[in-house]
Amino acid sequence: MKYSKRTENAPAEYIPFSGKKKLALKAWRQRYLFLMMLPALICVILFSYIPMTGLYISFVNYVPRGEGFYQDMMAADFIGLDWFTYFFSTDFAVIMRNTLCQSTLTLLFSFPAPILFAICLNEIKNNKIKKAAQTASYLPYFISWVIAANMFITFLSGDGIINDILQALHITNKDILFMQEGKYFWWILALANTWKNIGYDAIIYLAAISGIDQEMYEAAEVDGATRTQKIWYITLPSLLPTIMVMMLLAVGGILNVGYEQQLLLGNDAVIQYSDVFDTYTYRYGIINGMYSYGTAVGLFKSVVSFTFVAITNRLSRKHADVSLY
Repeated sequence: MKYSKRTENAPAEYIPFSGKKKLALKAWRQRYLFLMMLPALICVILFSYIPMTGLYISFVNYVPRGEGFYQDMMAADFIGLDWFTYFFSTDFAVIMRNTLCQSTLTLLFSFPAPILFAICLNEIKNNKIKKAAQTASYLPYFISWVIAANMFITFLSGDGIINDILQALHITNKDILFMQEGKYFWWILALANTWKNIGYDAIIYLAAISGIDQEMYEAAEVDGATRTQKIWYITLPSLLPTIMVMMLLAVGGILNVGYEQQLLLGNDAVIQYSDVFDTYTYRYGIINGMYSYGTAVGLFKSVVSFTFVAITNRLSRKHADVSLY
């Protein structure tokens, strides 16, 4: 039943309205919130949505002529999907293989590690030890990749500490050139990403753990549950919504494996294993000046990433009451 007039002595929030009038009423009541949001919305439109018009150069043969970006873009010859076809017929297989393998290995190491680390930190009863462990785990996140990459290169060099340890344990009797062999690069990158992000990612799970009702732990203790049983039957199920959201974000960014790590840790000897979408786009789009080609590769990566997010979000709705939209 729809009402257009206010019922006598009834608060406005309890009066039924038609769809459009109800939406207009909510908007009017929250007008100050919309005004506060307006500057951020303008910035998003100016710096995020308007630049997306530049994606049109993926379908043209863009050559800068000095007349302005949009003038040059509209004057360029339209070639349709030729750049995409060229990418699929040349380096697509290698780039996709490297990107998926690096992101999958990183996900296998870096996704469960913060969860386990957060649970372990939560079980530490000594506050001094707990704070020291937290601080030590956060520090790598704030270290520049330039420094972190140099650390790994030094440790994994022929005369580095890793080779010294392996030879001392008689695992090998000669130096292993980790940074010169492609078969090691994916594993090195996965471990480096995990080491750098484990402490920072654990903050989210620690915050979720702190929000768990402590009465459930007390009731489980009264029932004689062990510490492991409390983790398995209380902590992990309570973390499931957070884990699902983080999984959605991780799967959505499965093609965003970065470029700093690959540029700093990689070299010409392992480029067939280190080259991913971002480094490939940078090399062809910026260094070689193939702007349309680089934009086409970046657009393809964005479309695939969006598809992964949509599929994962749909699956998450079937198994948990969690979704991003």
